[in-house]
Amino acid sequence: MTREVPLYERDPAAWHEHLAEGNRTQPRKRVGADVLFRDTAGSILLVDPRYKPDWDLPGGMAEANEAPVDAARREVREELGLDYPGGRLLVIDWVAPHGPWDDSLMFIFDGGTLTDQQQSELQVGDGELNSYRFCPPTEVEHLLRPYVWNRVSQALKALTAGTPLYLHNGECDGPCVFRIAF
Repeated sequence: MTREVPLYERDPAAWHEHLAEGNRTQPRKRVGADVLFRDTAGSILLVDPRYKPDWDLPGGMAEANEAPVDAARREVREELGLDYPGGRLLVIDWVAPHGPWDDSLMFIFDGGTLTDQQQSELQVGDGELNSYRFCPPTEVEHLLRPYVWNRVSQALKALTAGTPLYLHNGECDGPCVFRIAF
């Protein structure tokens, strides 16, 4: 019995084109990356975007082929003039299609506690924001959309637990703790 030679062996160029076609036709996901910054009192840094009615965490949508943490770095620099080096992952949230939007993956990274010096250097930078402010978690809950608050409250739990969480629409559906071993 002869083995059929796979396409990747008999015609690597055709195999590459086959993969490229698959890549072109596969669905794309929107990816967003936010950062959870705090002050020494435990208040959370929120931003007030011009383009939507609710407050949000600093961050935004990733560009094509941009890693989530790189998107967070870029967005924080553009929005607030802050050089964010990146931090540990707190949450990945799969958000179901809603309104005009397809599904998305939303990341929250730890921004740590900003020093007084860092806070004094914050500035609204790219025209997307009206303002920013630090708010205690009890106030944050009322300023964010409910599903965003769910995601942020889970990020606060992940911060305390030291383990990132995987969510569906801001909630843990079954096992939501990552176990990554290398």
